[in-house]
Amino acid sequence: MRGKTILFRMGVSLVFAVAAFGQLDRLGEKIARLGKKLPVTEIRLRSDPPEARVRPFETLVVQVLAYGQEGEQKVRLRRTGAVMRVKEPSGGWLSKPFAFQGKDEEPFFEESQSRAWNIFAGASGQFVIKDAFLYTAPQTPGKYHLVAELEGKQAEIEIEVTPEAPSRRKAESVEFPPERRRDDPYRPLAEYYAPFLAQETWFEPKADYPCRFDFDGDWHGDNNWDNLEQGSSQAFVYYTAMETETHWFLIYNVFHARDYSDRCVVGTCHENDNEGIILTIRKDGSRFGRLQVMETLAHNNVYSMVADRRIARGAHDIDGAIEFYQETHPAVFIESGGHGIYGTLSPHSRYSLARDEFREGTGVTFIYKGAPERPRHAADRLVGYDLLPIYEEWWLKAREGTWDARTFDDYFLYQPFGDRPSIDFRIGGAFFGRKEAANKAKPFWGWHDNATLKRKILAVGQWGLDPAYSVSRNLRFPADEPFSLEYIYNPYLGIDRRPRPPAQPGEPSSGSQSGRVEIEVEVDGTVDVLISGETVRFEVISGQAVGSHNVRFGAPLPRGADLACRVHKLAGRGRVTLAEQPSAANGHTARVRIEDPRGGADSYRLRLECGR
Repeated sequence: MRGKTILFRMGVSLVFAVAAFGQLDRLGEKIARLGKKLPVTEIRLRSDPPEARVRPFETLVVQVLAYGQEGEQKVRLRRTGAVMRVKEPSGGWLSKPFAFQGKDEEPFFEESQSRAWNIFAGASGQFVIKDAFLYTAPQTPGKYHLVAELEGKQAEIEIEVTPEAPSRRKAESVEFPPERRRDDPYRPLAEYYAPFLAQETWFEPKADYPCRFDFDGDWHGDNNWDNLEQGSSQAFVYYTAMETETHWFLIYNVFHARDYSDRCVVGTCHENDNEGIILTIRKDGSRFGRLQVMETLAHNNVYSMVADRRIARGAHDIDGAIEFYQETHPAVFIESGGHGIYGTLSPHSRYSLARDEFREGTGVTFIYKGAPERPRHAADRLVGYDLLPIYEEWWLKAREGTWDARTFDDYFLYQPFGDRPSIDFRIGGAFFGRKEAANKAKPFWGWHDNATLKRKILAVGQWGLDPAYSVSRNLRFPADEPFSLEYIYNPYLGIDRRPRPPAQPGEPSSGSQSGRVEIEVEVDGTVDVLISGETVRFEVISGQAVGSHNVRFGAPLPRGADLACRVHKLAGRGRVTLAEQPSAANGHTARVRIEDPRGGADSYRLRLECGR
């Protein structure tokens, strides 16, 4: 008995250790070969729901059931490897296979007599057989046929596509109006290089659509998993820009409400997901420069693609060339479920841009259109997305103590390697999430790359917060071209050395003796707005957390001596007052109080002007 207990414990430990690295399938197949394996004598197809009727562009699951003979008895077998196709041209689409997620009450026959197999099957539940496919119906009603083949046996099922079938798609309760065009000089650059996204889809297609963090209408991260169906599927991508004397750096974040799998073990699934792309663009005298490098993030690993063949490996290898959609838009593949991002020419990619084809199943392609469109179905093409600025949408909410909603967590102090610029306050290093696993998704300043972190080349957050330094360590640039590490503009590190435009008549000078900022914000209650330098944060005194907001600096508030400030209310129904002048005692911070007297939020616009 003691020997069996030891063996069982070893088996369970092995199962969970291997699961952590996503290797259950291979382990199961290897162990299965040690025991008896019955031949497949018959396969059947079963739809979920059973009536096999579906509306155009909606989905249903088809499962492949495998059977064999044990003596005179027909028995159910555990089998992976079925191939399924749609018989009719333009008859719909099939996802890559997955482990069936519904109720399966028909018992399996345990083929192997090996003790190792019995331990493995008992401990893992053998939820690793990928025997199901998601069928997406075409737009045209009719009867279509799915054909499956497994170990030489075939089966067929008829699916009726009709608008009279009951809808299983839940109605969305959130709709976002067109975004206001922000006064951002880097926006045209971000639009010019906005990436082409080849997003693979799986058995929960909506979880694979890129969305905004507040897709469900609120800023709480710990309800995003549960609100997936009712939230908006409008497509958004987040962006920001930084600049040195020689280069621009564009960062794109692609957010998803769920990181999911067909077997959620050892934290492999979690609420919220955020992977991304960093582009390095050389200033060459033209309006938009020349793209040299695209780096992508997949599961704490950075992959480097180049458009300039003179660039050589550094701390990282070069993982291939950049492929472009319509000449300027770098093309990336985003995997379903876990949403790791790779260049479309990477060995990890399962999408061909030349053939516009997802090799293993379904997927949606997204392009920048300046408007957030909804995918019609799990295999849609050229769906438009809009861009959202990371600084205003996320960064201003992420500083510790400035935001009441459950948006960020795991606050930390950024401590870069290489004697590089740092930050003197704590910032939220993860999105607040609790479902399946806690705080697994991170904004770009919480990202890290396993290889360079282990070697103490790049600290947590440094790849995104200091892209000039990080790409210069990851790769080697041509020696005959200058590469500056000094920022002209990096608002996350508090750097803005851009030339200021001349003051307009009636406006204060943009020199070092004056400052000017305009703020738009939605307020429901009483809120203090704190302005220091070129930083704005909000403190909720009473009522609700602030809603959408926009900040435009004409010139930052100077430091070093006391200022005299005036506040002008430009819009809003309540009172706007200057509660505290900036001074050395308060860190040269102006405090403006907004008091909204009624229930429900109102939009306020104010201008703060300061001078000596």
